[in-house]
Amino acid sequence: MHHRARGRARALFLVFFLSGSGAAFAADDGWHVVVGAGGLDMPRYPGSSERRSQLLPMVSASYGRFFLGGAPGSGSPAGLGMYFHQDGQWRAGVSLSYDFVQPRKESDDRKRLHGMGDIDRTARVTLFGSYTHDWLTVRGNVSSDVAGKDQGTTASLDLEGKYRWNDKLSFVAGPGVTWADGKHNRTFYGVDDVQSLRSGYAAYRPGSGVETVRFSLGADYRIGERWTLGARAIAARLQGDASDSPIVAKRMQNTYVAYAFYRF
Repeated sequence: MHHRARGRARALFLVFFLSGSGAAFAADDGWHVVVGAGGLDMPRYPGSSERRSQLLPMVSASYGRFFLGGAPGSGSPAGLGMYFHQDGQWRAGVSLSYDFVQPRKESDDRKRLHGMGDIDRTARVTLFGSYTHDWLTVRGNVSSDVAGKDQGTTASLDLEGKYRWNDKLSFVAGPGVTWADGKHNRTFYGVDDVQSLRSGYAAYRPGSGVETVRFSLGADYRIGERWTLGARAIAARLQGDASDSPIVAKRMQNTYVAYAFYRF
């Protein structure tokens, strides 16, 4: 993601959404809080061949149907939100989030991004839902820029299978795909006329389509009733117009995460 880019923040949120930490939030009126930290290694920005590693905090809290931070099982950016519905199998809700860090800066890659300018932070509204049956979870979300920063709309769908080795250790794996509209792809992967003059790249105007496909593997280990340790490896590949962008140095965009969190 950026100086910690967009993809980086979302990778950290994936820790919550794929970790099974949703068990920490029951459908009642009490407070449920999860705090922890995650170390991750991932591309510097979408399409980068350079990598960045860093340690980031993880915080999520809920009260009844309302939550602050990550929404377990949603796959959406962390923010303020509420569930429309949640039971043993179904979850659906909406969240409002803001980029705490800038999505992309020229300084992320002064050679390849020279003349491309920075991408501003924005606010997003995300609708999300998930369905779990036995060992399989299907989750999806649609997220749109609502602050007029030309970051468009994305839609993601993920399948996740879970295998419980025993009461403490579990494994997860599954594929996922993200679609993006033309506005999103032009902001993150396009080259307009002004950028073309400044950078030397030919003008490039990507359209809507599948942005990435991915496959995730992971494991969680519970220590007692409150502590959980875990790790994820996410292999992602840029697709279509996004992958053909002149600013993309590498189509494979893998992310590796290790984390620990505590449930209050």
